[in-house]
Amino acid sequence: MKAKTVFYCTECGNETPKWQGRCPACGAWNTVVERPAEQIPRKGGPARGTSGIGVPLSRPKSMEEVEVTDELRFRTGMGELDRVLGGGAVRGSLVLVGGAPGIGKSTLMLQICDNLCRFAKVLYVSGEESERQIKLRAQRLNVAGEELYLLSETNLEHVLDAVHSLQPDVLIVDSIQTLYHGDISSGPGSISQVKECTMSLMQLAKGEGITVFVIGHVNKEGSIAGPKVLEHMVDCVLYFEGERQMAYRILRAAKNRFGATNEIGVFEMADAGLTEVPNPSEALLAGRPTDAPGTCVTCVMEGVRPVLAEVQALVVPSSLGNPRRVSNGVDYNRAMLLLAVLEKRGGLMLSGCDAYVNVIGGLSLEEPAADLAAMIAFASSFRDRPVPSDLAAIGEIGLTGELRAVSALGQRLSEVRRLGFTKCLIPKRVQGKLSVPEGLDVIRVANIREALAAIL
Repeated sequence: MKAKTVFYCTECGNETPKWQGRCPACGAWNTVVERPAEQIPRKGGPARGTSGIGVPLSRPKSMEEVEVTDELRFRTGMGELDRVLGGGAVRGSLVLVGGAPGIGKSTLMLQICDNLCRFAKVLYVSGEESERQIKLRAQRLNVAGEELYLLSETNLEHVLDAVHSLQPDVLIVDSIQTLYHGDISSGPGSISQVKECTMSLMQLAKGEGITVFVIGHVNKEGSIAGPKVLEHMVDCVLYFEGERQMAYRILRAAKNRFGATNEIGVFEMADAGLTEVPNPSEALLAGRPTDAPGTCVTCVMEGVRPVLAEVQALVVPSSLGNPRRVSNGVDYNRAMLLLAVLEKRGGLMLSGCDAYVNVIGGLSLEEPAADLAAMIAFASSFRDRPVPSDLAAIGEIGLTGELRAVSALGQRLSEVRRLGFTKCLIPKRVQGKLSVPEGLDVIRVANIREALAAIL
Protein backbone atom coordinates (compact mmCIF):
# COMPACT_ATOMS: atom_id res chain seq x y z
CA MET A 1 0.00 0.00 0.00
CA LYS A 2 1.41 3.37 -1.03
CA ALA A 3 2.24 5.70 1.82
CA LYS A 4 0.31 8.93 2.17
CA THR A 5 2.11 11.87 0.63
CA VAL A 6 1.57 15.60 0.91
CA PHE A 7 3.16 18.70 -0.55
CA TYR A 8 5.04 21.16 1.62
CA CYS A 9 7.47 24.07 1.27
CA THR A 10 11.08 23.35 2.19
CA GLU A 11 11.58 27.01 3.16
CA CYS A 12 8.72 27.67 5.57
CA GLY A 13 7.14 24.22 6.06
CA ASN A 14 3.73 25.32 4.80
CA GLU A 15 1.58 22.45 3.49
CA THR A 16 -0.35 22.80 0.23
CA PRO A 17 -3.03 20.53 -1.25
CA LYS A 18 -1.16 20.20 -4.55
CA TRP A 19 2.14 21.09 -6.13
CA GLN A 20 2.66 24.75 -6.95
CA GLY A 21 5.54 26.55 -8.55
CA ARG A 22 5.48 29.25 -5.87
CA CYS A 23 4.76 28.81 -2.18
CA PRO A 24 1.61 30.81 -1.27
CA ALA A 25 2.92 31.42 2.26
CA CYS A 26 6.52 32.66 1.82
CA GLY A 27 6.52 33.35 -1.93
CA ALA A 28 9.62 31.24 -2.66
CA TRP A 29 9.87 29.62 -6.11
CA ASN A 30 10.43 25.89 -6.73
CA THR A 31 10.45 25.00 -3.03
CA VAL A 32 7.21 22.96 -2.91
CA VAL A 33 8.06 19.25 -2.94
CA GLU A 34 6.24 15.99 -2.34
CA ARG A 35 7.22 13.82 0.59
CA PRO A 36 5.72 10.95 2.56
CA ALA A 37 3.66 12.33 5.42
CA GLU A 38 5.82 10.81 8.17
CA GLN A 39 8.99 12.50 6.84
CA ILE A 40 7.76 16.11 7.05
CA PRO A 41 9.31 18.21 9.81
CA ARG A 42 6.63 19.77 11.96
CA LYS A 43 6.53 23.38 13.09
CA GLY A 44 6.93 22.36 16.72
CA GLY A 45 10.48 21.17 15.95
CA PRO A 46 12.25 18.01 17.07
CA ALA A 47 13.20 17.16 20.62
CA ARG A 48 16.21 18.98 21.96
CA GLY A 49 19.46 17.21 21.14
CA THR A 50 18.03 15.19 18.24
CA SER A 51 17.56 15.81 14.54
CA GLY A 52 13.86 14.91 14.56
CA ILE A 53 14.30 11.21 13.75
CA GLY A 54 16.08 10.20 16.95
CA VAL A 55 19.61 10.79 15.62
CA PRO A 56 21.85 12.93 17.85
CA LEU A 57 22.85 16.22 16.36
CA SER A 58 26.49 16.59 15.31
CA ARG A 59 28.50 19.07 17.35
CA PRO A 60 30.60 21.87 15.85
CA LYS A 61 34.30 21.09 15.46
CA SER A 62 37.26 23.42 15.47
CA MET A 63 39.47 23.64 12.41
CA GLU A 64 42.25 21.69 14.17
CA GLU A 65 39.94 18.77 14.94
CA VAL A 66 38.92 18.22 11.32
CA GLU A 67 41.02 15.52 9.64
CA VAL A 68 41.94 16.19 6.02
CA THR A 69 42.79 13.36 3.65
CA ASP A 70 43.62 13.67 -0.02
CA GLU A 71 40.79 12.67 -2.30
CA LEU A 72 41.32 9.33 -3.98
CA ARG A 73 41.27 9.82 -7.74
CA PHE A 74 41.27 7.24 -10.48
CA ARG A 75 41.59 7.50 -14.24
CA THR A 76 38.54 6.95 -16.42
CA GLY A 77 40.57 5.89 -19.44
CA MET A 78 39.75 9.02 -21.49
CA GLY A 79 42.32 11.76 -20.98
CA GLU A 80 39.99 14.54 -22.12
CA LEU A 81 37.37 13.56 -19.54
CA ASP A 82 40.03 13.30 -16.83
CA ARG A 83 41.24 16.79 -17.74
CA VAL A 84 37.76 18.28 -17.27
CA LEU A 85 37.24 16.41 -13.99
CA GLY A 86 40.49 17.86 -12.63
CA GLY A 87 42.79 14.86 -13.06
CA GLY A 88 40.34 11.96 -12.81
CA ALA A 89 37.16 10.91 -11.06
CA VAL A 90 37.00 11.12 -7.26
CA ARG A 91 35.69 8.21 -5.20
CA GLY A 92 32.39 9.02 -3.54
CA SER A 93 31.62 11.90 -5.91
CA LEU A 94 28.38 12.58 -7.77
CA VAL A 95 28.88 13.78 -11.36
CA LEU A 96 26.05 15.12 -13.51
CA VAL A 97 26.53 14.97 -17.30
CA GLY A 98 24.10 16.99 -19.42
CA GLY A 99 23.71 17.64 -23.11
CA ALA A 100 21.32 17.71 -26.04
CA PRO A 101 19.72 14.46 -27.25
CA GLY A 102 22.07 12.46 -29.47
CA ILE A 103 25.16 14.50 -28.55
CA GLY A 104 26.98 11.43 -27.17
CA LYS A 105 26.38 11.35 -23.39
CA SER A 106 25.48 7.66 -23.22
CA THR A 107 28.26 6.81 -25.66
CA LEU A 108 30.83 8.56 -23.47
CA MET A 109 29.64 6.83 -20.30
CA LEU A 110 29.67 3.41 -21.94
CA GLN A 111 33.13 3.93 -23.41
CA ILE A 112 34.73 4.76 -20.06
CA CYS A 113 33.35 1.47 -18.73
CA ASP A 114 35.86 -0.38 -20.91
CA ASN A 115 38.75 0.99 -18.83
CA LEU A 116 36.97 1.18 -15.48
CA CYS A 117 36.07 -2.51 -15.58
CA ARG A 118 39.77 -3.42 -15.53
CA PHE A 119 40.13 -2.42 -11.89
CA ALA A 120 36.59 -1.72 -10.64
CA LYS A 121 33.10 -3.15 -10.68
CA VAL A 122 30.67 -1.01 -12.69
CA LEU A 123 26.87 -1.04 -12.65
CA TYR A 124 25.22 0.63 -15.65
CA VAL A 125 21.55 1.43 -14.98
CA SER A 126 19.41 2.54 -17.91
CA GLY A 127 15.81 3.61 -17.80
CA GLU A 128 15.65 4.22 -21.54
CA GLU A 129 17.19 1.08 -23.03
CA SER A 130 16.99 -2.65 -22.39
CA GLU A 131 20.02 -4.74 -21.47
CA ARG A 132 20.07 -6.14 -25.01
CA GLN A 133 20.18 -2.66 -26.56
CA ILE A 134 23.04 -1.65 -24.28
CA LYS A 135 25.01 -4.78 -25.17
CA LEU A 136 24.52 -4.17 -28.90
CA ARG A 137 25.81 -0.62 -28.47
CA ALA A 138 28.72 -1.89 -26.37
CA GLN A 139 29.70 -4.34 -29.12
CA ARG A 140 29.65 -1.53 -31.67
CA LEU A 141 31.93 0.53 -29.40
CA ASN A 142 34.22 -2.47 -28.71
CA VAL A 143 33.42 -2.37 -25.00
CA ALA A 144 33.87 -5.80 -23.43
CA GLY A 145 34.19 -5.41 -19.69
CA GLU A 146 33.92 -8.53 -17.57
CA GLU A 147 33.04 -6.49 -14.48
CA LEU A 148 30.35 -4.46 -16.27
CA TYR A 149 26.83 -5.20 -15.05
CA LEU A 150 23.72 -3.96 -16.85
CA LEU A 151 20.33 -3.17 -15.33
CA SER A 152 17.26 -1.82 -17.08
CA GLU A 153 15.17 -0.29 -14.28
CA THR A 154 13.31 2.92 -13.47
CA ASN A 155 12.29 2.24 -9.86
CA LEU A 156 14.78 3.88 -7.51
CA GLU A 157 14.19 1.37 -4.70
CA HIS A 158 15.05 -1.52 -7.03
CA VAL A 159 18.18 0.29 -8.20
CA LEU A 160 19.34 0.83 -4.62
CA ASP A 161 18.66 -2.82 -3.81
CA ALA A 162 20.79 -3.87 -6.79
CA VAL A 163 23.59 -1.56 -5.64
CA HIS A 164 23.54 -2.97 -2.11
CA SER A 165 23.61 -6.55 -3.34
CA LEU A 166 26.26 -6.04 -6.06
CA GLN A 167 28.44 -3.49 -4.19
CA PRO A 168 29.85 -1.77 -7.32
CA ASP A 169 32.65 0.79 -7.28
CA VAL A 170 31.07 2.94 -10.00
CA LEU A 171 27.38 3.52 -10.71
CA ILE A 172 26.14 5.06 -13.97
CA VAL A 173 22.50 6.19 -14.19
CA ASP A 174 21.04 6.94 -17.63
CA SER A 175 19.09 9.11 -17.05
CA ILE A 176 17.92 10.80 -13.83
CA GLN A 177 14.66 11.92 -15.50
CA THR A 178 13.55 8.29 -15.94
CA LEU A 179 13.90 7.28 -12.27
CA TYR A 180 10.98 7.52 -9.86
CA HIS A 181 10.49 7.04 -6.12
CA GLY A 182 7.57 4.80 -5.20
CA ASP A 183 6.47 6.98 -2.27
CA ILE A 184 5.91 10.00 -4.52
CA SER A 185 2.83 9.99 -6.70
CA SER A 186 4.07 12.42 -9.36
CA GLY A 187 5.44 11.02 -12.60
CA PRO A 188 9.11 10.46 -13.49
CA GLY A 189 10.90 13.63 -14.52
CA SER A 190 8.87 15.92 -12.26
CA ILE A 191 10.63 18.34 -9.93
CA SER A 192 9.89 16.35 -6.78
CA GLN A 193 10.96 13.03 -8.36
CA VAL A 194 14.23 14.44 -9.74
CA LYS A 195 15.13 16.07 -6.43
CA GLU A 196 14.28 12.99 -4.35
CA CYS A 197 16.15 10.59 -6.65
CA THR A 198 19.21 12.81 -6.85
CA MET A 199 19.25 13.22 -3.07
CA SER A 200 19.14 9.45 -2.62
CA LEU A 201 22.00 8.96 -5.07
CA MET A 202 24.02 11.65 -3.32
CA GLN A 203 23.55 9.92 0.04
CA LEU A 204 24.57 6.64 -1.60
CA ALA A 205 27.76 8.18 -3.04
CA LYS A 206 28.79 9.92 0.17
CA GLY A 207 27.76 7.13 2.54
CA GLU A 208 29.27 4.15 0.72
CA GLY A 209 32.06 5.79 -1.32
CA ILE A 210 30.56 4.87 -4.71
CA THR A 211 31.38 7.13 -7.65
CA VAL A 212 28.08 7.97 -9.35
CA PHE A 213 27.73 9.35 -12.88
CA VAL A 214 24.25 10.67 -13.65
CA ILE A 215 23.08 11.64 -17.13
CA GLY A 216 20.58 14.49 -17.26
CA HIS A 217 18.42 15.82 -20.06
CA VAL A 218 18.51 19.49 -21.03
CA ASN A 219 15.63 21.83 -21.79
CA LYS A 220 15.24 24.07 -24.82
CA GLU A 221 17.33 26.78 -23.14
CA GLY A 222 20.26 24.34 -22.92
CA SER A 223 20.37 23.97 -19.12
CA ILE A 224 19.82 20.80 -17.10
CA ALA A 225 16.12 19.92 -17.02
CA GLY A 226 14.58 20.06 -13.56
CA PRO A 227 15.08 22.44 -10.66
CA LYS A 228 18.24 24.52 -10.44
CA VAL A 229 18.88 23.01 -7.01
CA LEU A 230 19.80 19.79 -8.82
CA GLU A 231 23.07 21.35 -9.92
CA HIS A 232 23.78 22.52 -6.37
CA MET A 233 23.45 18.99 -5.00
CA VAL A 234 26.03 17.29 -7.19
CA ASP A 235 29.82 17.65 -7.03
CA CYS A 236 30.46 18.17 -10.75
CA VAL A 237 28.27 19.43 -13.59
CA LEU A 238 29.56 18.62 -17.08
CA TYR A 239 27.97 19.90 -20.27
CA PHE A 240 28.41 18.15 -23.60
CA GLU A 241 28.28 20.81 -26.32
CA GLY A 242 28.34 20.77 -30.11
CA GLU A 243 26.07 20.33 -33.06
CA ARG A 244 24.90 16.83 -33.90
CA GLN A 245 25.62 17.50 -37.59
CA MET A 246 29.27 18.31 -36.79
CA ALA A 247 31.93 15.81 -35.81
CA TYR A 248 33.46 17.67 -32.86
CA ARG A 249 32.06 17.62 -29.34
CA ILE A 250 33.23 19.78 -26.44
CA LEU A 251 32.94 18.70 -22.81
CA ARG A 252 32.91 21.64 -20.42
CA ALA A 253 32.64 21.79 -16.61
CA ALA A 254 30.10 24.27 -15.25
CA LYS A 255 30.81 23.25 -11.65
CA ASN A 256 33.59 21.18 -10.10
CA ARG A 257 34.24 20.86 -6.37
CA PHE A 258 37.47 18.94 -6.99
CA GLY A 259 39.08 20.99 -9.75
CA ALA A 260 38.93 23.98 -12.07
CA THR A 261 35.84 24.82 -14.12
CA ASN A 262 37.61 26.41 -17.09
CA GLU A 263 39.00 23.23 -18.66
CA ILE A 264 37.50 21.67 -21.79
CA GLY A 265 37.75 18.28 -23.42
CA VAL A 266 37.46 17.86 -27.19
CA PHE A 267 36.09 14.70 -28.80
CA GLU A 268 35.28 13.63 -32.34
CA MET A 269 32.25 11.49 -33.08
CA ALA A 270 33.20 8.61 -35.35
CA ASP A 271 31.57 5.33 -36.40
CA ALA A 272 33.20 3.51 -33.48
CA GLY A 273 32.16 6.13 -30.91
CA LEU A 274 33.92 9.12 -29.44
CA THR A 275 37.64 9.58 -30.01
CA GLU A 276 39.82 12.05 -28.15
CA VAL A 277 41.28 15.07 -29.91
CA PRO A 278 44.58 15.78 -28.11
CA ASN A 279 45.42 18.68 -30.46
CA PRO A 280 42.19 20.66 -30.89
CA SER A 281 43.89 23.69 -32.48
CA GLU A 282 45.09 21.67 -35.46
CA ALA A 283 41.72 19.96 -35.80
CA LEU A 284 39.73 23.19 -35.66
CA LEU A 285 41.91 24.85 -38.31
CA ALA A 286 41.82 21.91 -40.73
CA GLY A 287 40.43 22.93 -44.12
CA ARG A 288 40.83 26.66 -43.49
CA PRO A 289 40.57 28.65 -46.75
CA THR A 290 43.48 30.79 -47.91
CA ASP A 291 43.20 34.27 -49.47
CA ALA A 292 39.51 34.45 -48.57
CA PRO A 293 38.07 37.67 -47.09
CA GLY A 294 36.24 37.57 -43.76
CA THR A 295 38.31 35.05 -41.82
CA CYS A 296 40.85 35.47 -39.02
CA VAL A 297 42.47 33.16 -36.46
CA THR A 298 42.68 33.88 -32.74
CA CYS A 299 43.97 32.03 -29.68
CA VAL A 300 41.85 31.63 -26.55
CA MET A 301 42.70 30.01 -23.24
CA GLU A 302 40.53 27.09 -22.17
CA GLY A 303 41.83 26.54 -18.67
CA VAL A 304 45.58 26.06 -19.05
CA ARG A 305 45.25 24.95 -22.67
CA PRO A 306 45.66 27.48 -25.53
CA VAL A 307 43.28 26.74 -28.40
CA LEU A 308 43.38 28.32 -31.85
CA ALA A 309 40.00 29.04 -33.41
CA GLU A 310 38.94 30.45 -36.76
CA VAL A 311 36.43 33.33 -36.72
CA GLN A 312 34.53 33.92 -39.95
CA ALA A 313 32.39 36.96 -40.75
CA LEU A 314 30.19 37.98 -43.65
CA VAL A 315 29.08 41.59 -44.22
CA VAL A 316 26.76 42.34 -47.15
CA PRO A 317 24.52 45.32 -48.04
CA SER A 318 21.05 44.91 -46.58
CA SER A 319 17.78 45.36 -48.42
CA LEU A 320 15.82 45.50 -45.17
CA GLY A 321 14.98 48.44 -42.95
CA ASN A 322 16.51 46.62 -39.99
CA PRO A 323 19.68 44.78 -41.07
CA ARG A 324 20.06 41.19 -39.92
CA ARG A 325 22.56 40.29 -37.22
CA VAL A 326 23.42 36.61 -36.68
CA SER A 327 26.04 35.32 -34.24
CA ASN A 328 27.14 31.71 -33.76
CA GLY A 329 29.91 30.90 -31.29
CA VAL A 330 30.31 34.55 -30.23
CA ASP A 331 28.02 36.23 -27.71
CA TYR A 332 25.40 38.19 -29.66
CA ASN A 333 25.66 41.31 -27.51
CA ARG A 334 29.45 41.21 -27.76
CA ALA A 335 29.25 40.97 -31.55
CA MET A 336 26.88 43.96 -31.71
CA LEU A 337 29.27 45.92 -29.49
CA LEU A 338 32.16 45.18 -31.84
CA LEU A 339 30.14 46.30 -34.87
CA ALA A 340 29.27 49.59 -33.15
CA VAL A 341 32.88 50.24 -32.17
CA LEU A 342 34.08 49.34 -35.67
CA GLU A 343 31.68 51.85 -37.22
CA LYS A 344 32.30 54.66 -34.71
CA ARG A 345 36.06 54.26 -34.14
CA GLY A 346 37.10 52.43 -37.29
CA GLY A 347 35.18 54.52 -39.82
CA LEU A 348 33.40 51.61 -41.52
CA MET A 349 29.72 52.25 -42.27
CA LEU A 350 28.19 48.94 -41.19
CA SER A 351 24.77 50.19 -40.06
CA GLY A 352 23.23 49.46 -43.46
CA CYS A 353 24.71 45.97 -43.83
CA ASP A 354 23.70 42.50 -42.75
CA ALA A 355 26.40 41.01 -40.51
CA TYR A 356 27.02 37.34 -39.75
CA VAL A 357 29.76 35.87 -37.54
CA ASN A 358 30.56 32.22 -36.95
CA VAL A 359 33.23 30.23 -35.09
CA ILE A 360 34.32 27.10 -36.96
CA GLY A 361 34.07 23.73 -35.22
CA GLY A 362 31.24 24.52 -32.81
CA LEU A 363 33.54 26.29 -30.34
CA SER A 364 32.06 29.07 -28.18
CA LEU A 365 34.42 31.99 -27.63
CA GLU A 366 33.57 33.61 -24.31
CA GLU A 367 36.96 35.25 -23.76
CA PRO A 368 37.42 38.95 -24.70
CA ALA A 369 40.79 38.07 -26.28
CA ALA A 370 38.86 37.03 -29.40
CA ASP A 371 37.54 40.58 -29.97
CA LEU A 372 40.37 41.64 -32.28
CA ALA A 373 40.02 38.61 -34.57
CA ALA A 374 36.25 39.10 -34.87
CA MET A 375 36.69 42.80 -35.64
CA ILE A 376 39.32 42.06 -38.31
CA ALA A 377 37.03 39.43 -39.85
CA PHE A 378 34.19 41.99 -40.07
CA ALA A 379 36.46 44.61 -41.63
CA SER A 380 37.99 42.11 -44.05
CA SER A 381 34.58 41.03 -45.30
CA PHE A 382 33.34 44.64 -45.57
CA ARG A 383 36.38 45.76 -47.60
CA ASP A 384 36.56 42.41 -49.43
CA ARG A 385 40.29 42.12 -48.68
CA PRO A 386 41.75 38.87 -47.37
CA VAL A 387 43.76 38.67 -44.17
CA PRO A 388 47.21 37.06 -44.57
CA SER A 389 46.84 33.33 -44.00
CA ASP A 390 49.88 33.23 -41.72
CA LEU A 391 48.55 35.89 -39.32
CA ALA A 392 46.67 35.52 -36.03
CA ALA A 393 45.11 38.27 -33.88
CA ILE A 394 44.82 38.41 -30.08
CA GLY A 395 43.40 41.29 -28.09
CA GLU A 396 40.46 42.79 -26.23
CA ILE A 397 38.73 45.88 -27.63
CA GLY A 398 37.32 48.69 -25.50
CA LEU A 399 34.46 51.02 -26.36
CA THR A 400 36.89 53.77 -27.34
CA GLY A 401 38.57 51.46 -29.84
CA GLU A 402 41.69 50.84 -27.76
CA LEU A 403 43.31 47.42 -27.46
CA ARG A 404 43.69 46.04 -23.94
CA ALA A 405 46.21 43.54 -22.67
CA VAL A 406 45.25 39.87 -22.25
CA SER A 407 46.51 37.20 -19.86
CA ALA A 408 48.87 34.32 -20.69
CA LEU A 409 50.05 36.02 -23.89
CA GLY A 410 53.31 34.07 -23.91
CA GLN A 411 51.48 30.72 -24.01
CA ARG A 412 49.21 31.96 -26.77
CA LEU A 413 52.13 33.11 -28.90
CA SER A 414 53.89 29.77 -28.46
CA GLU A 415 50.79 27.93 -29.66
CA VAL A 416 50.40 30.32 -32.59
CA ARG A 417 53.99 29.69 -33.68
CA ARG A 418 53.69 25.93 -33.18
CA LEU A 419 50.82 25.82 -35.65
CA GLY A 420 52.93 27.50 -38.33
CA PHE A 421 51.84 31.15 -38.10
CA THR A 422 54.58 33.75 -38.66
CA LYS A 423 52.72 36.96 -37.73
CA CYS A 424 50.58 37.87 -34.75
CA LEU A 425 48.69 41.08 -34.02
CA ILE A 426 48.71 41.92 -30.30
CA PRO A 427 48.01 44.97 -28.08
CA LYS A 428 50.79 47.49 -27.59
CA ARG A 429 50.67 47.10 -23.84
CA VAL A 430 51.29 43.66 -22.37
CA GLN A 431 51.24 42.28 -18.85
CA GLY A 432 54.74 41.59 -17.55
CA LYS A 433 57.73 40.56 -19.61
CA LEU A 434 56.88 38.98 -22.96
CA SER A 435 58.99 36.24 -24.54
CA VAL A 436 58.37 36.05 -28.28
CA PRO A 437 59.02 32.66 -29.94
CA GLU A 438 61.67 32.54 -32.64
CA GLY A 439 60.29 32.97 -36.14
CA LEU A 440 57.16 34.87 -35.04
CA ASP A 441 56.80 38.52 -36.06
CA VAL A 442 54.77 40.38 -33.45
CA ILE A 443 52.84 43.47 -34.60
CA ARG A 444 51.92 45.76 -31.70
CA VAL A 445 48.99 48.16 -32.19
CA ALA A 446 47.28 50.55 -29.78
CA ASN A 447 43.78 50.82 -31.32
CA ILE A 448 41.63 49.41 -34.07
CA ARG A 449 42.60 52.07 -36.61
CA GLU A 450 46.25 51.01 -36.32
CA ALA A 451 45.18 47.37 -36.56
CA LEU A 452 43.22 47.94 -39.75
CA ALA A 453 46.03 49.99 -41.26
CA ALA A 454 48.58 47.26 -40.47
CA ILE A 455 46.51 44.38 -41.85
CA LEU A 456 44.18 45.73 -44.52
